[in-house]
Amino acid sequence: MVHPLLFLQFLRGILTPLLFPEAVKAGGEALLNAYKSVDTITYTWLVMVLLIVVSVLATKGIKSMPGGMQNFMEVVVGGIENMIRDTMGEHGKRFFPLIATLALFILVSNLLSLIPGFFPPTASVNTNAALAVIVFLTTHVVGFQAHGFKYLKHFLGPIIWLAPLMFFIEVIGHFSRIISLTLRLFGNIGGHEIMIMIFFALVPFFVPLLMTVLGLLVCFIQAFVFMLLTMIYIQGSLEESH
Repeated sequence: MVHPLLFLQFLRGILTPLLFPEAVKAGGEALLNAYKSVDTITYTWLVMVLLIVVSVLATKGIKSMPGGMQNFMEVVVGGIENMIRDTMGEHGKRFFPLIATLALFILVSNLLSLIPGFFPPTASVNTNAALAVIVFLTTHVVGFQAHGFKYLKHFLGPIIWLAPLMFFIEVIGHFSRIISLTLRLFGNIGGHEIMIMIFFALVPFFVPLLMTVLGLLVCFIQAFVFMLLTMIYIQGSLEESH
């Protein structure tokens, strides 16, 4: 981990015995894994609190002529809304809360990797897998809501006699989306953490600074990619099967 000392590390001693009592008794590797899980949970809640605070500040005393936090958040939210409309059309508006929440949560989590003493939740496979499962379930719930049981035609293909084979392939393909979303985000954010640690040990200043600048770009790109794929998957479930 790039940040061996975390600002909220003291919570390990409080939460680990409550959440992972068996790991505390076992010690060793089990205890280290429990510490990692506690760090992930702690900083996930930190991101949630930050987003809630920013939302309250941005919506408190809304003015027709926005300024400060309201102005900034209107630009961010408006940009996400325009992207959803351009990708999914007008019917994509009802998915705005989910997509915007995923985008902001992932972006803020990614940006924590650039701050010493903070652990990015998206550097954990568990966090990313949870987000991917949400997208996966939403995609198919929306598909069944839009088409009923006709939605199963998406998995059968256009040729009847190939339907059993196509169903097997499509099911694997759809489940692989969970793995793809999870590992893409984890690999980029977790990999960035490891690279900075290595370069910081070799060249203490210039290279880590350059990697931090590149990491800032990665943080935004990965949040964008996750949001874009979510929109594409949901849009695909709404389309008529061929």
